[in-house]
Amino acid sequence: MVGAGLEDGDLLVIDRSLEPRDNQIAVCYLDGAFTVKRLKVTPKGIFLVPENPNYPPIAVEEGQELMIWGVVTYVIKKVS
Repeated sequence: MVGAGLEDGDLLVIDRSLEPRDNQIAVCYLDGAFTVKRLKVTPKGIFLVPENPNYPPIAVEEGQELMIWGVVTYVIKKVS
C-alpha cells in the first residue's frame, strides 16, 4: 500500500464499528488470509485494489470467503 502512504513497520488504527464504503482502505480477510487493500464496489462486483501498481486488483468471486475486518482510520509511523 505504498501508494497510499502505508509502509512496512507502520501501525494501523482500525475501526471495526464503521460500515465499509467504496474507496476506503480496509483490513480484509479473504480465503483464510488477511490483506490491506482499498475497497472498490461497482455494479460488476467487489474488488480489493492494491495501491502498488505492481499488483493487480483482486476480484472477489462468488464462493470466496470475504470479511471486511475493519476500516483503516489512522496510520502511525515510527521515527527512525
